[in-house]
Amino acid sequence: MNILFLCTGNSCRSILAEATFNALAPAGMRATSAGSRPTGYVHPRSLALLARKGIPAEGCRSKSWDELPAAPDVVVTVCAGAAGEACPVYLAPVPRTHWGVDDPAKATGTDAEIDAAFERAYRILRARIEAFLALPADLARRDPAAFKAELARIGTLLP
Repeated sequence: MNILFLCTGNSCRSILAEATFNALAPAGMRATSAGSRPTGYVHPRSLALLARKGIPAEGCRSKSWDELPAAPDVVVTVCAGAAGEACPVYLAPVPRTHWGVDDPAKATGTDAEIDAAFERAYRILRARIEAFLALPADLARRDPAAFKAELARIGTLLP
């Protein structure tokens, strides 16, 4: 199963999700990330956080969804629509869900406050990824409606 974490800029949240998913997922599951308008760089605080957590980030880069080698099996948007952020719409006929997370790149304040915003985003994404990985492996194939409902439920989880 291939998961696409999608955001607008593909520099923070979707990168955190891609690297975390790939570090936790069993063989046969893989994540990638992309943006509808990629920034062209991975936010240095995202890379620093992943390094502190011991999560490999090799191969993570800000890229356009036009560069994807294959269609994903599931698309997860991570934009914060509640904050007025426009989320890209992926039009391919695959299951889609929204796991909105505030953008830590927009955090202001002291270095500690900004780092805390990145940590919050990471903790939310990790909790949701762990819940996703706990689903029965055959749920998407066996019961697509239940799978979609579980994806939506997971999108509301907070650590």
